[in-house]
Amino acid sequence: MAVSKKTALAFKSYQNQAQVLVKTYLLAEAFMPYTCVLGGMFASKMVYDLTQLISTFYFRTYAGLTKIQRIEWNNRGMSSVHAIFITTMSLYFVFCSDLYSDQYTAGPVTSRSSPLSTFALGVSVGYFLSDLGMIFWLYPALGGVEYVVHHTLSAIAVGYAMFTGEGQLYTFMVLISELTTPEINLRWYLDTAGLKRSNAYLINGVVVFFAWMVARILLFIYMFYHVYLHYNQVLEMHEIGICLVFTVPSVLSAMNLMWFGKIVKGMMKTLAKRP
Repeated sequence: MAVSKKTALAFKSYQNQAQVLVKTYLLAEAFMPYTCVLGGMFASKMVYDLTQLISTFYFRTYAGLTKIQRIEWNNRGMSSVHAIFITTMSLYFVFCSDLYSDQYTAGPVTSRSSPLSTFALGVSVGYFLSDLGMIFWLYPALGGVEYVVHHTLSAIAVGYAMFTGEGQLYTFMVLISELTTPEINLRWYLDTAGLKRSNAYLINGVVVFFAWMVARILLFIYMFYHVYLHYNQVLEMHEIGICLVFTVPSVLSAMNLMWFGKIVKGMMKTLAKRP
């Protein structure tokens, strides 16, 4: 009985020390961004491993893939989970939350943030760094220069918004474009599984077309219009923030238009082959 009581007291002491450590460092306001980034990197690794584990047991196609194809398969599973997470968070903050509403009078819309918004952006930074590391390590198997440019700009812009609290609204607007990632990945999965002539592949192509047009074309136009309406507030940001607000979306818009042209050509070619 005495040993049990002593063990319980020791466990309670360690528990209290752990709570103090978490509150003082991991969840402290000054360390919160770093904790979220590390959490995002850990979550990315965990999803990568889970994708590998699940695919090994439930997808016969997976066993017949080459080593680099299996890596890309797992990588696309990781990117799909991140896309679902950050798209959900971005849609909430842009269209549902009052944090960035014009009716909310707590300072300029360009300088508003919250612990939840910082958490979401931190997880996204962790993912972009993880994926960028894989792209560099296996270059160019997982993507060429365009992927390096896209992920580098995304990591810089999202990281700046997370650490400074500036321009988070426009960052979330751009991150809604991740809505198209699961559809693009599904298209690759269908192609790799030999289902390129299936109805699922055709339907996926149509979904990709409309999702891309809405999330990566029309939404960017809306973002630039919002910047125009709040131009004076944008100018209150730091010079780096102002540069990122105008530069990153402009470059990504050009890339989105380039990729959209390829999507249209691919869909037209697929429809032309259908009886």
